[in-house]
Amino acid sequence: PTSATCKAYPKRPLLGLVLTPTRELAVQVKQHIDAVARFTGIKTAILVGGMSTQKQQRMLNRRPEIVVATPGRLWELIKEKHYHLRNLRQLRCLVVDEADRMVEKGHFAELSQLLEMLNDSQYNPKRQTLVFSATLTLVHQAPARILHKKHTKKMDKTAKLDLLMQKIGMRGKPKVIDLTRNEATVETLTETKIHCETDEKDFYLYYFLMQYPGRSLVFANSISCIKRLSGLLKVLDIMPLTLHACMHQKQRLRNLEQFARLEDCVLLATDVAARGLDIPKVQHVIHYQVPRTSEIYVHRSGRTARATNEGLSLMLIGPEDVINFKKIYKTLKKDEDIPLFPVQTKYMDVVKERIRLARQIEKSEYRNFQACLHNSWIEQAAAALEIELEEDMYKGGKADQQEERRRQKQMKVLKKELRHLLSQPLFTESQKTKYPTHGRDLMQICIVLE
Repeated sequence: PTSATCKAYPKRPLLGLVLTPTRELAVQVKQHIDAVARFTGIKTAILVGGMSTQKQQRMLNRRPEIVVATPGRLWELIKEKHYHLRNLRQLRCLVVDEADRMVEKGHFAELSQLLEMLNDSQYNPKRQTLVFSATLTLVHQAPARILHKKHTKKMDKTAKLDLLMQKIGMRGKPKVIDLTRNEATVETLTETKIHCETDEKDFYLYYFLMQYPGRSLVFANSISCIKRLSGLLKVLDIMPLTLHACMHQKQRLRNLEQFARLEDCVLLATDVAARGLDIPKVQHVIHYQVPRTSEIYVHRSGRTARATNEGLSLMLIGPEDVINFKKIYKTLKKDEDIPLFPVQTKYMDVVKERIRLARQIEKSEYRNFQACLHNSWIEQAAAALEIELEEDMYKGGKADQQEERRRQKQMKVLKKELRHLLSQPLFTESQKTKYPTHGRDLMQICIVLE
């Protein structure tokens, strides 16, 4: 900052630092702090990746008392020796949100350097350090290969917390406030499952979204799965929003805002959306792929049934998901025999036909899109090198016009057939409901359907 800026805010030290694992969570935390501090004159700033560094430097020039940050961008600005970040050791309050995720091995490499700097001999002895997570006290069994080794200590709640406190650098005897219940999920959450083959998951996802409109959050374990589902649902006239790590930050925030605003909307997300995000009135969470750990399951399911509202968690369990499903329910000490989600089989033939057509269309359009990208790239490269391209260097329809015309004709037939099916209602309006908020117990619904 300039000397003029320093003089303009001479008595504003940095007093509070909040660290979060994701940019979206940082934005929400800042919004809540701003709401609480509205009439106090306290200034806040947010430091996250994906946004302009220059803009964030200008925000720091105003010397905010509270900074909300992700570890990577904060460490980047510290290395640039910004004036307002030179005296972090004198913080009065340090908050680490989603702490168990933040200190996981292989994540947030900058965090260890940051904590080492914050906890050196010159740190403020009066500083208060707070760590938060819904799964701080959740302990799951180690893999068998580790348990069979000699001198392997069994991990319990106390050992997990001690290890976490050691990594974060908390000194003395910390006060642990455990607000978790015996069950990691809330009473207002209805948990259900559907056992199916992997290629049948699309059928049941589409069936659910058509019969139970509302604000639905669909989780998958990979970005490629999210992209495929997005393309498939768009062909079926369901316009989902997406949220994953490869998206630009502005688009991620825009999609979150739109999802929170629309009452009938589908958000396809990786676990970047699982932790901490406060999205109002999410009625359904669908685990298209079973999460790999119980912590992720708790955080995913925690996006619904918030603040005494009811909500539904549905797991689509394929053969490859069974092991993870059993591990999760053993860790959470739940009954594996959770209710099967009621499906009216008389509608499934129509659902399968729609999905069959949509898959063919989506697959063909994806291949054509990839071919266009490839051809555009080689044309640009050839122009830059001033060379002529051979016909066989093109991919897809460029070299074979007859084949491309045949493909387009086939697509017209498939799209016309699908449009005809989509024009006919799958369910009547009276059959649609924002399940399960109409008060009927899941088992009662099963009995009625039988």
